[in-house]
Parts: sequence; C-alpha cells; structure tokens
Amino acid sequence: MSRRLPPLNALRTFDAAARHLSFTKAAEELAVTQAAVSYQVRQLEEHVGRELFRRLTRKLELTPAGQELQGAVAEAFDRIRATVNRLADRGESKVLSVTTLPTFASQWLVPRLGHFQMRRPDLAVRLDANPRMGDLEYDFDVALRSGKGDWPGIVAERLQDFTLTPALSPRLAERVGGIREPRDLLSLPFLDSQHPDDKAWWRDWFRLAGVEVGDLPTGTQYDMHGMTGQAAAMGQGVALLCPLFFAGDIATGRLVLPFPGLVLHTGSAYWLAYSEKRAGEPKIQAFRDWILSEVNACAGQCGMMVA
Repeated sequence: MSRRLPPLNALRTFDAAARHLSFTKAAEELAVTQAAVSYQVRQLEEHVGRELFRRLTRKLELTPAGQELQGAVAEAFDRIRATVNRLADRGESKVLSVTTLPTFASQWLVPRLGHFQMRRPDLAVRLDANPRMGDLEYDFDVALRSGKGDWPGIVAERLQDFTLTPALSPRLAERVGGIREPRDLLSLPFLDSQHPDDKAWWRDWFRLAGVEVGDLPTGTQYDMHGMTGQAAAMGQGVALLCPLFFAGDIATGRLVLPFPGLVLHTGSAYWLAYSEKRAGEPKIQAFRDWILSEVNACAGQCGMMVA
C-alpha cells in the first residue's frame, strides 16, 4: 500500500462528510456536487484500502476505520488552523471575512461598517453578500444569517427577531385619505419580496389584527426585502417589512408604520454565527462585541426589542 499522503482535497471532503454523515450536506458546505464528494471519498477509500462509510438506505455510518481516520483528520486540521491563525495574527495585515445575506448587507451592515473600522483600524473587512452559509472554519470568519440558529458546530448569537409590520410612504397614505384601521390597507397595492411565505405572513398579520381576508391585492414583486422597502418608500404600495432594516427611512419619515403595535413574529431571527473551534479568536470577538452593541443601539432608536 502506498505510504504517500492522500490528497488534501480528499481529506477535507472526507472530514465534511464524516461530520455531517451526509454526502449531500457535505456537498452544500463545500459548494460542490454530491457526485464530487462521492468520488473524493471513494478515492480516499482506495488509497487506504478500506471502506470508510457504510452506505445504508437514506443515511451514512462511519466504519471503525472511518472513525479512526476522522479523529486523526479533525485533530490535524485543528492544529493546522490554529497555527495559521496565530501566524496571521502576527502579520502586519489582518483581514476579517464576513459572509451575510444581501439585504442584511445593503440595508443594515454596510451603512454601519465604518463604525467598526474606526474601532478596529487594524482589521480590514472583506464582505461577501451571499445566501449560502459558507465554511466558517476555512472560508469565512463570521456569518450573519437568518433562521433558527441551530447549526451544528456553530456558535449562534441572536441579533434580532425577524418581525414584520406594514410600512408605506406617507404620501401614499395621504393619497387614499389616510390609513385608520388595518382593513384600509386592502385598498392599496401589495409589494412582495418573492419570499415563499410572503402571502402567508400577510394573512397571519391580518389575523393578528382581527381581520379575515380573502384574495390579497397584487402588486410588483421584488427579488429582495430591501428592494421591496425601497419601492414602498417611493409610494408604489404597502409592504410587510422588518423595521430593523429601515430604521433610517422610518426616522426620516420616508416610511411610516401605521400600526406599530401590530408586529408579526415569524419564528425566525437574525444571528451572528461563527465556528465553535474559532470562538476565542480576538478578531471574531472584536466583531462580536461591536455588532451586539450596534444592534442594541439600533433597537433603542427604532423602539424594537432585542432578544
């Protein structure tokens, strides 16, 4: 049997598949196809001369050889990662890589990043606006994501509940003679962000307001939540928005919340996420401390509750 080390890519692929016990989830993490993961694992099995996984119906299990190799690979990657991080922290140039959702980036993070740069001028921020979570051990330092916050191996700190309430331009409200009760909104065009739950959230909000609705008014659909809010501020219709992203528009009066006390809790939230294995890194902790203080300050200005 060859004494050469197997390819690093095969070991990394095996590590992801062993952690998830799923070729599909490993493929999502590594941004490759499931077939590519299966091929890399098969190549590694041929290299060591043993099966590493039991391929059962709808699930994978590590063989004893796979369990032994997983321990060795995880320990080796941890040592390499720790050494690289120490060396990087000693260098003259430090980079903090952040992956986030496009709307969170454009509507909230980018306008405030200057505050962080003033606090930490030694850190250069590299921002990636992408719906994919990304690899928080190798590719990115931190992520800002929405969901339940239950990602394996990830520290997730709640930033803000994803709450929704109707918002519209004050000019539009005046044009229809004012919005005095929730039912008045049904006379306006509705703006959607093409989220699959948009219609259900509107129905849930009207139910919260004590109004039973049939067919909802139709309007323009936009690709992102931020674009929907911009259209609402321009008077194109009423949108169900998360106030966190439109604090400036609300403060300046470009958007009004006709029923600020009627807020729909979707059950989702926005989170700061980073790898458990990297939780102690100074640059991650610096960003964590800053963003938590920034969210709390924003919540105070907008009258929102931060969990």
